[in-house]
Parts: sequence; C-alpha cells; structure tokens
Amino acid sequence: MRLGRKGWNNVIIFSMLIMIFFLNGWHKQFLGGEDKQALQAVLPQQSFVLTLQFVDQKIERIGTSWRTTPLQKDIPLVWKASEQQLSDLVNQWQSAALMGVNESVVFNPNAPLYVATFELAGESMPWVYLLYKGDGQYYLLEKRSQRILALDLKTAQQLFPSFDFSQSESN
Repeated sequence: MRLGRKGWNNVIIFSMLIMIFFLNGWHKQFLGGEDKQALQAVLPQQSFVLTLQFVDQKIERIGTSWRTTPLQKDIPLVWKASEQQLSDLVNQWQSAALMGVNESVVFNPNAPLYVATFELAGESMPWVYLLYKGDGQYYLLEKRSQRILALDLKTAQQLFPSFDFSQSESN
C-alpha cells in the first residue's frame, strides 16, 4: 500500500497532533506533578461588597461610606469601629488571599466558631464563610463551592475582629 502526497500530509498532521497532545500532558506531569496548594482570593476578583454581616452586627455600604448596626437590640456591639476601620475591614476581606487546602482537614463541620456573610453586587445569593479550628490551625470554609482555606491566628483576628479568639485558644 502506497500513500500519495495527500495521504502523507495527513499522516504527518495527525502524528504532530498526537505528539503535541502527549507532550502537553507530559510536561505538566513532569514539571508540576499534582496541583500544588496555591494562594486563592477569598472573595471573587473585582467584587463590590454591599454588606458584611457577622453574628452580632451588620456592616453596610451607605454611598461611599460604611455603617454598622447591631443585629440584637439588647446586646451592645462587641467591636465598635470607626468608618475608616469598617472600610479597612472590608478591604482586608477583598484583598485576602489564603492557602487552599485538601479535603482531608480535620475539624468538626457542625461546630463553626464564627460566620461572615457577604452580599455582593450582581450576586443573587450571599457568600457565606464559616470559621473553624482544627489541628491547631484556623480554616475558612466557603459554603458556595465548599472550598477550604487555611489561615493563621493573625489573619483570622483581622477578618473576624468581633470574635473572641482567647476562648477558642483555650479549647
């Protein structure tokens, strides 16, 4: 069986495509191995925060400024903040990038330490973040995608200023 010029061109084209396909997958395996844990933005890029709600208070955008209101009328706010501190808190959430972790993290999913709920412009459902502690480390679970992010005590204190971390450290 002899191939003509057109047949040989097809053989060369298909062999090059196969070679590219295998080399593309091979270099990822050779150089990268498994997907390594990488820093991930906590909130979606370019998100516009309308409200941030904790268990005890709601921080909402009023024009270009922020205000906080208690969610329980009888209990005073644990963390009273100026407008600048509220703006800084929202900016910390927007700029936070945390290390993604595997699903094999050990913490009790039924016992979150604290909750933060965001309403973002253009989103119909709120973004809910649960703070957990396990294996001597803090974790942030994003409910929508079930993504787990690791954070240290300092970052946890910055993102959840009204939570008393001294109680969780003693447990």
